[in-house]
Amino acid sequence: MSPTGILLIVLAYFGLLIFISYLTSGKGDNVTFFLGNRQSPWYVVAFGMIGASLSGVTFISVPGWVGSSQFSYMQMVLGYLLGYLVIANVLLPLYYKLNLTSIYSYLDGRFGKVSYKVGAFYFLLSRTIGASFRLYLVAMVLQFAVFDPMGLEVPFWLTVVLTITLIWLYTFRGGIKTIIWTDTLQTAFMLLSAGMTVYFISSELDFNFSEAVAAIDASEYSRVFDFDDWRSGSYFWKQFFSGAFITIAMTGLDQDMMQKNLTCRSIGEAKKNMYWFSLVLVFVNLLFLGMGALLYIFAQQKGIDIPVKADQLFPMIALQSGLPAVVGLFFILGLIAAAYSSADSALTALTTSFSVDILGSTEDKPISKKHRMMVHLGFSALLVLTILIFKSLNDDSVISELFVAAGYTYGPLLGLYAFGLFTKWQVKDAWVPLVCLLSPLLCYVVKLNSDVWFAGYQMKFELLILNGFLTFLGLFLLRKKF
Repeated sequence: MSPTGILLIVLAYFGLLIFISYLTSGKGDNVTFFLGNRQSPWYVVAFGMIGASLSGVTFISVPGWVGSSQFSYMQMVLGYLLGYLVIANVLLPLYYKLNLTSIYSYLDGRFGKVSYKVGAFYFLLSRTIGASFRLYLVAMVLQFAVFDPMGLEVPFWLTVVLTITLIWLYTFRGGIKTIIWTDTLQTAFMLLSAGMTVYFISSELDFNFSEAVAAIDASEYSRVFDFDDWRSGSYFWKQFFSGAFITIAMTGLDQDMMQKNLTCRSIGEAKKNMYWFSLVLVFVNLLFLGMGALLYIFAQQKGIDIPVKADQLFPMIALQSGLPAVVGLFFILGLIAAAYSSADSALTALTTSFSVDILGSTEDKPISKKHRMMVHLGFSALLVLTILIFKSLNDDSVISELFVAAGYTYGPLLGLYAFGLFTKWQVKDAWVPLVCLLSPLLCYVVKLNSDVWFAGYQMKFELLILNGFLTFLGLFLLRKKF
């Protein structure tokens, strides 16, 4: 597909997003920006959250994982269901009962100002790094697939600025109210991209739907469950419970994801949204895993060399394998939709959290619209700066480690909320930052040495559980004795 064609697609796509922003932004006041006036239809929220849950990294990586881990990722997806059940029946009722705008306000009432600020800080840190990492990948795609082939001497920093500016343009007025509707559009494009890829690859292999399913089932890629070795990173119970706790921490304790739920009209609709969203997400992940299996089958039958980096398989086949140009078209749209559906809501959530948790905006004493827009612009600039730092590192392994490290910061949030919800003890608030700093550091040390210390045991996603437990234990040791 030509670079000019890709550029026109990107511009047309963002023109549509800006048009949706114009229709949905309303007055653009704080209630609209932070909570969408609490008028979002639950089914629209549920559908849009699918795109927000699957980032651009996931869009490319999940199909690539099939080559090395088959369908074992479904073990985590099943764990997600348990996590979403906890969110719907424990966390959401709490947030609605307290009428929260920022979910970290709970920590203020439960433990004190220091714990509250620590919780908000870890979210701001995690989301800034995470959103920057995803947008860094998109900026790289635009740079190498559009500007460089066209012979345009566009510096990378300008590509990044343009990327962030496009997000800012359609989110600066309507905030979460706009995001609810743009996420719906972006989810549709992402699923359409995966569906079109499956259809055209199946056609090239002369498969109808049932034959494609049978081919996947008969292939080496369809294995789901691993009960063989408890030390393995793909062991069922490790993946299942890791999936549950990842969901609780990275969805239920994440302002970005919960802000969408808080726009629903009532707790009943918010629960309904969570139930349907979690069920649909199972089938969406099956779609991406099935597509991954078909990509590998297609590559084998057509004599295409599998790239060393599995993440490159999907883009290579979509853009360079001789499939109809429409496959490349929908790949580009799907990639952009997947990346931006998580990045735009992250920018809105960062603005909300900073305005409420750091600047102290409330419904009774809201910050001005001007100040909110300055915060929004400030975080846009911070994302630009962080992406440029990633570029200056020029080391994919270091950047990936930074992305993984951001995930460690959800462990302290998990421990804080678990201690707050399931005990009645109060803590020495001033010491909470020390606990929340030491827990991730200890987890990192354990991960580096788990093979040696635990007879070949591979620490993987369950590090989050350990992180939360260490935080809980530290808070227990710091409890106030009456």
